[in-house]
Amino acid sequence: MDSVTMLHEYADEIALAVTFDYGSLQNAREIPCAARHCRDLGIRHIVVPLGFMREHFKSALLESAEAVPDGRYDDESMRSTVVPFRNGIMLAIAAGMAESNGLRRVMIANHSGDHAIYPDCRPAFVEAMGGAIAAGTYEGVTLFAPYTNIDKAEIARHGKALGIDYSTTYSCYKGGVTHCGTCGTCTERREALAAAGIDDPTVYETPHNN
Repeated sequence: MDSVTMLHEYADEIALAVTFDYGSLQNAREIPCAARHCRDLGIRHIVVPLGFMREHFKSALLESAEAVPDGRYDDESMRSTVVPFRNGIMLAIAAGMAESNGLRRVMIANHSGDHAIYPDCRPAFVEAMGGAIAAGTYEGVTLFAPYTNIDKAEIARHGKALGIDYSTTYSCYKGGVTHCGTCGTCTERREALAAAGIDDPTVYETPHNN
């Protein structure tokens, strides 16, 4: 939801979109969604394989659906879904790709709901990584993280105003054909759409009242 919303909101400013295939359970379902939206918007889309992360990193997102905990993002159990320094690695690659393609800015769709659990989504990380990217590129590539201080409900409101069809997005950490409805990202997705006044088009294995 977050990246697709940013893609649509800033489509006129985006020359290249990158999806990282790092072996997470949801990658296989997210990648076609990303490709579809990029195609609809006429934005070049590249998939970059990062298979080493699945091989060498420890995270519930890289193991099995059974390993992914149910609950909210602020639950301690959700720390198991952290992929160590994931955004740092991906942003470093994106910065190199930006400079290689003559582009001056890298974007990321982190938001305030991520801060409690994911260190590489917090404002301090964004500021530090932005400084490193600018200092480490000849052209001073900048990092733009427009959703850092808003939550997913506000992102959904942006999407509603843009007319985004969220049925063409995928969120579930467990990676199933149907959203599980109980993992942290499913819970947040459902709550964000409701708060934005969007009729949720998502099919969940576990109904909201369960």
